[in-house]
Amino acid sequence: MINYRFLIAYDGSRYYGWQRQPGQETIQGKLENVLSRMCGREVEVIGAGRTDGGVHAEGMTANANLETELTAEQIRDYLNRYLPDDIAVREVREASPRFHARYNATGKTYRYTCFDGEVKPVFDRKYYTRLEERPDMELMCRAAELLKGEHDFRNFCVNPRMKKSTVRCVDRIEINRDGGYLRFTIHGTGFLQNMVRIMVGTLLEIGYGRMTEDQMKAALEAPDRQKAGPTAPAQGLCLVSVDYD
Repeated sequence: MINYRFLIAYDGSRYYGWQRQPGQETIQGKLENVLSRMCGREVEVIGAGRTDGGVHAEGMTANANLETELTAEQIRDYLNRYLPDDIAVREVREASPRFHARYNATGKTYRYTCFDGEVKPVFDRKYYTRLEERPDMELMCRAAELLKGEHDFRNFCVNPRMKKSTVRCVDRIEINRDGGYLRFTIHGTGFLQNMVRIMVGTLLEIGYGRMTEDQMKAALEAPDRQKAGPTAPAQGLCLVSVDYD
């Protein structure tokens, strides 16, 4: 048995997220089905995280222990031959026996894309969220600075019964405009369920003038989930990359 490391890209539009679910189409489920057929035995694929339904990825990392005579390149080619067109394995290589895609991850970068231009782009419509009004960039950038650093993000998590620590460190938030596109790039040591989408939703509320910086700061301390902004739609979110030492 050899532990292999995978770099995966996918369009999450028609999937119920990464994690396998009975009776549902998921990214993990598709990968495991193809690898199990290739190896002639059941294979478990471990992902660096569990992206939600509708969320995309350019650089998801995963690993799996395989018993096969195929080379890493042949495994990649086999996967890409039998996976659906909206999932691509960009790279396969041998990893150390102890490598674990989730537990060894030291950071992640997400990008959230919005569009507020006059004419909506047709051909990438599944990969951005359409805004009905143009938010104030200066207000959002100033508020983003307050979200950086180590905080308890329990109110930026969709799961109210989270038992593990909800403290996370966000060290980079960049907000850039390119014509009608507005992109939020966020890097941190790890993220809670829906955390990035709630952060973006909160920053947009501030950009619209419907929420103040003081209200956002209170959301970092208040026990009530409603103190933070709304959860931005899934389709604008993409996992860009996962960091490892």
